[in-house]
Amino acid sequence: MTVRVMGWSGPRNISTAMMRSWENRPDTEVRDEPFYAPWLAETGTGHPARAETLARHETDRAAVAAACAAPGPQGAPVFYQKQMVHHLPRGADLSFAKDARHFFLIRDPRRVAASYVKRFEDASAERLGFTRQLEIYEEVAALTGRDWPVLESETILANPEAALRALCEAIGIPFSEDMLRWPAGKRASDGAWAAVWYDAVERSTGFGDPSPEPGPLPKNLEAIAAEGRAPYEALKRRALRP
Repeated sequence: MTVRVMGWSGPRNISTAMMRSWENRPDTEVRDEPFYAPWLAETGTGHPARAETLARHETDRAAVAAACAAPGPQGAPVFYQKQMVHHLPRGADLSFAKDARHFFLIRDPRRVAASYVKRFEDASAERLGFTRQLEIYEEVAALTGRDWPVLESETILANPEAALRALCEAIGIPFSEDMLRWPAGKRASDGAWAAVWYDAVERSTGFGDPSPEPGPLPKNLEAIAAEGRAPYEALKRRALRP
């Protein structure tokens, strides 16, 4: 029986490093942001690599949901899915997630905003997914009948082994030391957008050090971070403390 694991994150967290970590397990295959192409198609958002993403990836949301609810195409015992919260709009059918195991990856809103605008100028609280992540947490908890673990990205970076051991225990999967290190380079599993976003991850062989606290941000970014503070703190109160 395949165990499906869904890691729910907003952008500019360590979600791709987490995908590398899971993919390096000998029992796991991964899927990279399955709802990215449907989100691009539905919203008309002009991200870099838009054309490549729409050409290479399924754009029908129902078809993607069905694939997420099924075993992975390689039939591995664990099927890890890197899910981005802003790709699931309010009202989206989350029934595909009912029988999966879940965790929620959070990061301080000021760190997220500061990182995001290094790549794009269209930052907004909605685009960074703070409120939507809390909503999905509550929706998934209601759907599955239980709460799921929350992990702060800086907690993982400070002590990857302790954090990942705690996470695996919380979702009922044996920890593997293979999650701590991985070979540098590209992956066949990476989405068509990897050339835009994944340069640092492609050079990595493990989790990096915690990032320094960002200094003062422009007023618009401080406002975005302030808007995300309440949902972030609500999730942080549930965070694992390994």
